[in-house]
Amino acid sequence: MTDTFEKVEDIEIRLLLEALYHRYHYDFRNYAMSSIRRRLRQAREQLGYATISAMQERLLHHPDMLSDMLRYLTVQVSEMFRDPSYFLAVREKIIPHLRTYPSLKIWIAGCSSGEELYSFVILFREEGLEGRTIFYATDINPDALAHAEAGIYDIDRIRVFTENHRQAGGKGSLSDYYTTGYNRCILDKSLRRNVVFSDHSLVTDQVFGEMQFVSCRNVMIYFDRDLQDRAIGLFREALPHNGFLGLGSKETLRFSDHADSFREFVREEKIYQRVGS
Repeated sequence: MTDTFEKVEDIEIRLLLEALYHRYHYDFRNYAMSSIRRRLRQAREQLGYATISAMQERLLHHPDMLSDMLRYLTVQVSEMFRDPSYFLAVREKIIPHLRTYPSLKIWIAGCSSGEELYSFVILFREEGLEGRTIFYATDINPDALAHAEAGIYDIDRIRVFTENHRQAGGKGSLSDYYTTGYNRCILDKSLRRNVVFSDHSLVTDQVFGEMQFVSCRNVMIYFDRDLQDRAIGLFREALPHNGFLGLGSKETLRFSDHADSFREFVREEKIYQRVGS
């Protein structure tokens, strides 16, 4: 009985993903099924639907359901300076190379609610590179982008943010970059002056410019193999010779069709350098 239920549920899931794509042009069809199944089960339970088919019916006929779907289907969990050793490696091993450029473009792909973006902006400010850098923060979830652009976070997260910043080699205090009020941490507006926030899908969209550094962490773990290759192909196209790509701790280029276009630069932090033309 359980096997039959799961087979029917998988049919429901695939139909919902098709509906989401054809109705709203959001394409989750090549995301890892185990992850999608888990998230849609959570959505069904928490939103109070008897079946996934019932969610599909609502989604097709009521556009206000879209934001709920995107909230469950896109992972919005991050921290400022998450994995501090990654940012320390950027500070100590990547920044010296980036200093040689008269201007820089940095792409935070899958920026979620903005924590990683602001980590990069603060790091570049501390290293004297913010003024010559444009930061592109992209995501497929418009609510997440709005949250990122607002730059407001719960104050109870500040302790973790502050410790991460310290371990990432932060200069000065993280409190230099925010004010507090009403149990919120409000990041200084100046951190956004060189930031472009944009809706962009690694599944369906193309490259929009040449970048010296692309950071896309903990996004591709939710993609199947073909979709991972598509995303890495976009990064390959965006990066010039000697440009840098940073991935999440559980992600790798090892099995990618584009692996030969990169070399390991900081192996333990999954930072790669573009090689070839």
